[in-house]
Amino acid sequence: MSLTITNNVGALNARNNLNRSSNALNKSIERLSTGFKVNRGADGPAALVISEKQRAQIAGLRTAIDNTEKAVAVVQTAEGALNEINSILIKVRSLALDSANSGVNDADAFAANQAEIDNALDTINRIAANTQFGEKTLLDGTAGVTGTTSDTDVTFLKGGSNTSDGTYAVAITGQGERANITAGTSQTGNLAADEVLSVNGVSITLNSGLSRAGVVARINEFTDQTGVVAEDISGGTRLRSIEFGSEAEIEVVSDTAAAGTSSGFGTTLDTDQGANIAGTIDGVAASGKGNTLTSVSGSSKGTVVRIGELATNAVLTETGAQGNVSIQNNALVFQIGANQNQTAQISIQSVNADAMGVAVTGSKFNSLNEIDVTSFDNAQDALKVIDASIDELSNMRGELGAFQSNTLESIANNMRSTLENTVNAESVIRDTDFAEEISKFTNNQILVQAGTSVLSSANQTSQSVLSLLQ
Repeated sequence: MSLTITNNVGALNARNNLNRSSNALNKSIERLSTGFKVNRGADGPAALVISEKQRAQIAGLRTAIDNTEKAVAVVQTAEGALNEINSILIKVRSLALDSANSGVNDADAFAANQAEIDNALDTINRIAANTQFGEKTLLDGTAGVTGTTSDTDVTFLKGGSNTSDGTYAVAITGQGERANITAGTSQTGNLAADEVLSVNGVSITLNSGLSRAGVVARINEFTDQTGVVAEDISGGTRLRSIEFGSEAEIEVVSDTAAAGTSSGFGTTLDTDQGANIAGTIDGVAASGKGNTLTSVSGSSKGTVVRIGELATNAVLTETGAQGNVSIQNNALVFQIGANQNQTAQISIQSVNADAMGVAVTGSKFNSLNEIDVTSFDNAQDALKVIDASIDELSNMRGELGAFQSNTLESIANNMRSTLENTVNAESVIRDTDFAEEISKFTNNQILVQAGTSVLSSANQTSQSVLSLLQ
């Protein structure tokens, strides 16, 4: 072997191997200190790409699980309020049943039951308006199908689960009518004698000397019991039912013959019945009940609107074209997945008293808000509306419960399992295997120590040339 001093190839070789060992040792130290075997793209380009995508999925899964838990809290808030309303309705039903036991109830008992029911309905409306999750109201209809009308004579009451967004024309082809009776003889002077007027089975004493306006005011003192409003019109005294529709009836008879100095109704029993409204929504025949129209087919199916009375005649509803009702589904939408469009939604309809028990067949009352229990017949009709409202509420609670159990909680459980497996897969790709890495670390540490020693020896080889120069 030749001896040279210009180039020490052995030292260069030892230095290169030392650098490799030193770099490997530093990489082992980095992996042990960070816990990751892939810290940069150069550590494993493909592994880094796969790992980063899995990290995004893991973060999405964790957020989605949190989202479902928050959604469960929203549903439970709504369901808890509905449970309280259900309890109130059960109490209202008991009061209606008590009024139906008319054989033992007097006017004061009827009035007390009605006052308690009115208070209960106010409480239902208050719960509907004030139940919130954060600042989002849940039970006033804004979390379900909402509607606006272009005509002030039309009031949107509610939509259904099958109602599609859109604008639908409303037209009345047959006016709704209240039951009404006008006295056959117009009262022109004060009552000549005491008179007993029976209105829907309620006896009303009219004292002698009462003017026509006084007679009207006296009859209206019993409106809560009779369901009838008296009006002084140009033709004489008119009685009309509070409700519209074929279930609304009036029976009136007096113990005094009709005359200018009596109420004018006479001793012959006079009866009248209202009429249900008829019309179309979106050009399709709707179901009419009282003064409400319910769409039964087409895109507007489930839409319920109420038509107002004529400004010139409170007995009849408006007629003809009544503008449009614009429907929008504002269902609560929850992001329950880690990726785009992985959502679930549920509509919560209004539980205001005016939106429950709407258009129940066989009852004179067109909604829960109208129920009256101040007579046997009224109590019977009220029970139908109350039972229908309880059914609606129970169905809503069932839908919310199914959504919570079958959609939110089931998907959350599935995502927890997916999260566990995805984290495991990402760990295999990116996490440091400490047992393996410590073994490499020890090996590299020894190689560095050995390489340092060998490099030192290699640098001494040039010194042997000096012995030839002596």
